[in-house]
Amino acid sequence: MTGFSALILAGSRGGADPVADYAGVAHKALIELESRPLLARVAKALRAAGAGRIAVSCNDPAVRELATRLGLEVLDAAAGPSLSVQQGAEALGFPLLVTTADHALLRPEWITRFLADLPAEAEIAAMVASRTAVEAAAPGTKRTYLRLADGDWSGCNLFFLRNKRALGAVAFWRRLEAERKRPWRMARILGPGVLVRYILGRLSLSGAARRLGDLAGVEAAVVATPYGLAAVDVDKPADLDLVRSLTGG
Repeated sequence: MTGFSALILAGSRGGADPVADYAGVAHKALIELESRPLLARVAKALRAAGAGRIAVSCNDPAVRELATRLGLEVLDAAAGPSLSVQQGAEALGFPLLVTTADHALLRPEWITRFLADLPAEAEIAAMVASRTAVEAAAPGTKRTYLRLADGDWSGCNLFFLRNKRALGAVAFWRRLEAERKRPWRMARILGPGVLVRYILGRLSLSGAARRLGDLAGVEAAVVATPYGLAAVDVDKPADLDLVRSLTGG
């Protein structure tokens, strides 16, 4: 796919970031891996995959300065990632690829494979990797998995928005995000049918995407990637140690 824009999320929920503190920098996006800041690595992968306009959603002054030096557009980060995505889509247009500044190992071939495997009808999609693929690529790594009827799956911090209708899913994401500390309210939003099927082990990956799409009023899809390392981001100090060991950096 050609002619897409990309948004890199580099906001912060406030307070100290244990990974940035561990690395001795002000923000995760500034952590160096193989002598290059994570933000620069992510931007390079996006450009190599064919992204035209690339913007960074951030507020940290040092990250904004780095983004400018890298030739990236700079957008103010909103109160949460979902609102930042909405504002980024309004600024950049569609189709839009969204990822995060801590996607330290991101490679252009992962992106091009994701875009090539998108269902034609999908208005919004997310990339996931199976536990088998992740553990084969990075033995011993600890990721968060969603246990479904067809396996355990980890998110890969890579999302695709085809058109303006995809913002319906972003608005739905914002509702869930607002209730992240009140799981009973999240359950009410998702509906009892989804929860019962999940608890009984009858909810599949495609079924979950279909249901979430129905609730958001869009055609949603999940795309499984064969690249297990795509699920490795830098959320904690152990993750940084892992990516440094994998790259020698």
